[in-house]
Amino acid sequence: MTLSPARVPAPGVRRLTRTLYGYAFLDDFVLLYPLYALLFADTGLPLWQISSLFALWSLTSVVLEVPSGAWADAVSRRALLWIGPLLTALGFALWVTVPSYAAFAAGFVLWGAGGALGSGALEALVYDELDHQGAAGTYARVMGRARAARLLGTVASIGLAAPVFDRGGYPAVGAASFLACVLAALTATRFPEHRARPEGGGDGWAATLRSGLAGVRGDRAVRGALLLVPAVAAVWGALDEYTPLLVRDTGVADATVPWLIMLIWAGVTAGSLLAGPAERFGTAGLAALPAIGALALALGAAARSLAGIVLVALAFAAFQLAEVLADVRLQHRIDESRRATLTSVAGLGTELATVATFGVYTLLGTELAHGTVFAVLAIPYLVTALAMVRARAATARP
Repeated sequence: MTLSPARVPAPGVRRLTRTLYGYAFLDDFVLLYPLYALLFADTGLPLWQISSLFALWSLTSVVLEVPSGAWADAVSRRALLWIGPLLTALGFALWVTVPSYAAFAAGFVLWGAGGALGSGALEALVYDELDHQGAAGTYARVMGRARAARLLGTVASIGLAAPVFDRGGYPAVGAASFLACVLAALTATRFPEHRARPEGGGDGWAATLRSGLAGVRGDRAVRGALLLVPAVAAVWGALDEYTPLLVRDTGVADATVPWLIMLIWAGVTAGSLLAGPAERFGTAGLAALPAIGALALALGAAARSLAGIVLVALAFAAFQLAEVLADVRLQHRIDESRRATLTSVAGLGTELATVATFGVYTLLGTELAHGTVFAVLAIPYLVTALAMVRARAATARP
């Protein structure tokens, strides 16, 4: 039997993917993640001020999400990808050198701005560079692995935060986070970018934004793909913040909670890594993912047991996979000139829907147990799956 030789990626693709995976890991390798709320409290901030900081962070992302995407279509996307981490690094430096409410607020604005600059620009650059190399068909697998690299960065930072904090306190954790951001910025400078920079430079971003939004109104396929991203990404992204409370309600010791959270994140990582093979799913297959995830989430959360947490991990894996595939579908339907703009529009929709989910969870959680709230919030995924099936049937109808 003769074996065909394995297909070796082109040098340009290898450079792109290596840079992407390193950038994704470093961008989420922030040792301050599990500790910044404690930093705020230890500085003496009351709960309402801490909550206002989180709201300011979200507001910054919402305000800058779409304009930054239009800017990325009007100027160099690579430049925005290295500027963003430097802004975040400056914010972290403020937190640990002059800890105060004003410094924390400024840091969150810088962090939100840095994240907004990369949102849309990264997906657009990766897709167009793969297309330039004749490898656009690998986008799902590449971005799935990139998301897995991000998750590994988050898990690694959580694991290292405690020993680093024990040795050097908040200054050491802040310095490590600052360094990771600087390294992410340096890594971003290695991204290839063959797209010709549009004429008109920075003053063309407003026209780019208008053109992109006009394209959404006139193209039903793009509009559907754009709405699908927040439909599959927002709810589980918000529920993730409450998983420690859900896990603790199973009756395990507090020391066991982080290990079960890591089990859930392992499911999310698996969902990311399955994106390449799953790209062959049609609309029916893609619709099955939120439906399966909704059932697993409802049953797992209501069980309030260790077996239930395994089902929650399965649900999150399905949602993560659906999110990656929804992004793939969107990228396939938009052109290069407005790719970052419309990807940022999808990101804005996700941010707004996530904030709305936080509000719904707060209202329901005042009367219901966490497991019950999780089960109720599985319903939007069943609605999304049904809407996709109906849209597919309408498209197939003569």
